This record gives sequence, C-alpha cells and structure tokens, in this order.
Amino acid sequence: MRLREMDPQGVVAFFPSDHYFANNEAFTEHINIASVSAEARPDMVVVLGIMPDSPEVEYGWIEPGPVISYHAICRVNRFWEKPSQTLASDLLARGCVWNSFIMAGHVQVFLDLIRRTLPFFYRRFESISPLLFSAGERDAVERLYSVLHPINCSHGVLSVRTDNLAVLCGTGLGWSDLGEPK
Repeated sequence: MRLREMDPQGVVAFFPSDHYFANNEAFTEHINIASVSAEARPDMVVVLGIMPDSPEVEYGWIEPGPVISYHAICRVNRFWEKPSQTLASDLLARGCVWNSFIMAGHVQVFLDLIRRTLPFFYRRFESISPLLFSAGERDAVERLYSVLHPINCSHGVLSVRTDNLAVLCGTGLGWSDLGEPK
C-alpha cells in the first residue's frame, strides 16, 4: 500500500532472503528480463522459475504455458505446492520448473492479486492506508500485524489465480534454497 502511494505505476520485485545464486551475472540478467517484461506487461507478474535437476518434493512447481514474450516468458498454467514424489517426477518429465518465489511486476498487479484471493487480508491493509506517511503509521502497522495470521503467498495467492502470472525459466543460475538445512 505504501509503495502504491509512492509510485502507483512502479515495478517492484520480491526476493526471498533464503536463496543463493552462484552465478550473479546470470541472476542479474534474469532479473533484468523479468523487470523489463513486467514493465511492458502491466497486467502480469513475472515469476522466476528454476530449471530443476531432480523431482524435489519440498519446492513448489510451476507449469509453463504458452510463450507470451520474445524473452521466452510463458503464461503460468498451474502451480503445485510440494507435490508427492510421483507427481514431482511427472512434473520434471513434463518440463515444469521450481517456483523460486522471486517475482517482478507492477505494484497494482500484486495488490489486485491479493485483493482477489485474500479480500479480508487486503481490506485490513487498505484500512490503514489513510495513516501512511503520518505519525500514526507505525502504531497502525504494529496493531495490524499483531492480529494477522501468517499466509502462505504461494499457496494462498499465486496458485489460486494464475491468470496474471507469467514465468521466466531460469538457467545457469547455480540456485540453492538455503531455507532447508540440507
């Protein structure tokens, strides 16, 4: 909400803190492509998919659909959150990619996704919008967060509404999810 007030046409990116990329140049190139593509398609959020090397069951998976951009960005047909071993093997064979949860898109597209999938959650944040950039903002945000329950954005938002989602299949990144001790 704060970003919307600062720049309603802005493009933002989300970066989970538990990811590692061995190839910084390739990662930067992929993020630039995702950002430029999101800028050109103000109706889409571009998710960075990771080319899998195993049928991992602890990651979310994305099924790419038709190509919609000259950068080989595809629509998202479907998300799978932590599939069974059998399904993960099938997804790997079908050319699906891991969901990195790294995304780029216009602020309003992200907000619209949340509004359509989690309207109660959205309304709670919208209710404090008048206090943004005021002396009461900090207290309002602290009160809001003290009553909210955690939400899995991949499961509760992305997998529910794929019509505004696209995927860039990342290669040569040397990606690792550091969120798991193994």
